[in-house]
Amino acid sequence: MNTRKQALSGRKCLKHLHGKQKIQYIWDYYKLPILLGLLFVYIIGYTIHGYFSKKEILLYTGLVNVTAGEQLTDELSGGFLDFLNADAFKADLKLYPGLYLTDDKDDPNQEYAYASRIKIIASIDEEQLDVVLMNKEAFDAFSQNGYLYNMKELLQDLDAEDAAEWEPYLVTNIAILKDNAKDLLSDNTLSYQAVTEESPMGLLLSQNGVFKKAGFTEDVYLGVIKNSPRTDMAAEYIKYLCSEP
Repeated sequence: MNTRKQALSGRKCLKHLHGKQKIQYIWDYYKLPILLGLLFVYIIGYTIHGYFSKKEILLYTGLVNVTAGEQLTDELSGGFLDFLNADAFKADLKLYPGLYLTDDKDDPNQEYAYASRIKIIASIDEEQLDVVLMNKEAFDAFSQNGYLYNMKELLQDLDAEDAAEWEPYLVTNIAILKDNAKDLLSDNTLSYQAVTEESPMGLLLSQNGVFKKAGFTEDVYLGVIKNSPRTDMAAEYIKYLCSEP
């Protein structure tokens, strides 16, 4: 009963107020519901905006021990979208630049290399790394750990013309299937032994397409991550990188 009387009294008081006084009265007595209402509208608006503005990631690409300038970085990402005639507002290529790997214990960037290794492993586990562009040292590391797709198998899924074009640039490397590295930590009298497998795990692209245009003097290897769910798009990316400007 008292609540009803207070509401009626409030309405009567509101009728006699004007301008800033009315606004101040409303704010003083209805501050909480107004703020809750604005917060609700913001959350709804943010959710709707995020849903409609979220881009589809067509491919995740990492640059490992390879430094790309602004122009090449744009070629490796936006240029691929143009190649596909993809809508840049709806699609994107996620590029991880600046990744660094080394086995040199005296390298001054060991901490950075460790952080890069963690990021690479996490991205592979989450299936958010499809293609790797790297130097020979990184190519050896990815190969030995068994991370790379057999490029021969990838070529088999393509038309004969594309397969024949890429064949000369295939590079074999060695994957370590099993070794006794852990045993060596506890017994230094043992000799290192490993079961390995050699297969074509990469493409040498530095003298082709986009990299040739950029004037790269060092070798750049391309590898496709074995657990990638986007191998078809990786094949399209290779076509783009090898295409003549």
